[in-house]
Amino acid sequence: MSTVGVSREGSADEGRAPIDLPALAAIVEGMLAARTASTPLLVGLAGKPGAGKSTAAEKLAALLPGSRVLPMDGFHFPQAQLVSLGRRERMGAPDTFDVDAFVALLTSLSSATGTVRAPGFDRTIEEPVPDELSFTPEVPCIIVEGNYLLLDDHGWHRVAPLLDVTVGVILDEATRHERLIARHVAFGKTDEQARAWALGPDERNAVLIEPTLERADYLLSAR
Repeated sequence: MSTVGVSREGSADEGRAPIDLPALAAIVEGMLAARTASTPLLVGLAGKPGAGKSTAAEKLAALLPGSRVLPMDGFHFPQAQLVSLGRRERMGAPDTFDVDAFVALLTSLSSATGTVRAPGFDRTIEEPVPDELSFTPEVPCIIVEGNYLLLDDHGWHRVAPLLDVTVGVILDEATRHERLIARHVAFGKTDEQARAWALGPDERNAVLIEPTLERADYLLSAR
């Protein structure tokens, strides 16, 4: 992991002040200007379910010309595999993703001389979409977003060292829960089902993610 322009002092619990998107974009621009490698700069955005990672990633990409977003969601195991593993009712937990494939892809992005393809994710059917995304070496910056970029367990410890800078996306809990429930409803759950999932499996995952955000190079306030 690069340490250009990065400070690891402090933690979320110690009152480390979060930055906003323009400030983060300026930091990344500085890293790009100082970069000598010919491969994309990898920026990792981690956070709890519903914290606003996807939105923040897209907005950050818009501030950084030529940048692309790589969501971790495409590395969910397919539904049939989750059922066979007995993990369907815990979809979204750390062991319901193909972390080996995710690590392999990030490694490829750090060394590739040609196009690298990655899976997308269809939320309407909750299935990964093989080879939906593509990244060329000419892309200056790839913004990787997902829950477990800073997790140490279940093989996820291999991810953070592959990222050039990491960011913890934070949002007040009331707003996060409200948005998460609304998202589940938008993709087909009843209000009761959405609330049960958000306050059940999603919240258990959020508890795992909370302490990992202290390891981020920066905290980003999502609004």
